[in-house]
Amino acid sequence: MANLFVTRLTFVASTRPEAQEARDKLAARYGDAGIDNAQVIVALGGDGFMLETVHALMASGKPIYGMNKGSVGFLMNEFADDDLLGRINSAEQAEIHPLRMQAVDVDGQTHEAIAFNEVSLLRTTRQAAKLRISVDGKVRLPELICDGALISTPMGSTAYNLSAHGPIIPMDSKILALTPISAFRPRRWRGALLAHNSRIRLEVLEGAKRPVSAVADNFEAPNVLEVYVAEDRDVKVCMLFDAGRSLGERVLAEQFSV
Repeated sequence: MANLFVTRLTFVASTRPEAQEARDKLAARYGDAGIDNAQVIVALGGDGFMLETVHALMASGKPIYGMNKGSVGFLMNEFADDDLLGRINSAEQAEIHPLRMQAVDVDGQTHEAIAFNEVSLLRTTRQAAKLRISVDGKVRLPELICDGALISTPMGSTAYNLSAHGPIIPMDSKILALTPISAFRPRRWRGALLAHNSRIRLEVLEGAKRPVSAVADNFEAPNVLEVYVAEDRDVKVCMLFDAGRSLGERVLAEQFSV
């Protein structure tokens, strides 16, 4: 995007009627060059749709500029019809690297997926999960009894991670958050901050009695026994945010919200 003058856009929208209507109006006004010819992808919807768009179109290598036509919109810019090209050409860039999850289930099958927000392990029955946590080959927590645990990127730290009382992480900190979900034992353990290049292994103890699913953004692998998580620096997505409203600024401001 450096020194690039954007003139060609393509528009994608969630299934919400207001998003579809906005897509049609913007395409009529600015033209729609299609995915192959566009310089920037404009996504219209909420945060969930932005994550869907990132997963679906990251292979295109095109920057993505979101406008909110959903509910939360933390990852989106405010919607406006006017001066869209001007906003995009003055936008600030955020280069995002995802987590890569490898999950082995009870049948020995390996499921692989990437997550831009978080990888979560979640109990699937009334029984609490039992997990063992290792970091870089060393067991750090022999047994965690809980509803689950998650590993969050800085971008995802204001989402499920924050709801689970995990820390908000500055975008340029090169840190991941490891956060328990409703920990029962050890009750006082609140999680850990890990270097972004850490290799994390989560083992499910008593998996037959206490089944657990592994979730990477919108992908779920049921009945897992082992889950490996590490940042994938070979994969990146460029997201665009209005000048003065960068993703880093939004994450920082969230720490002072009341």
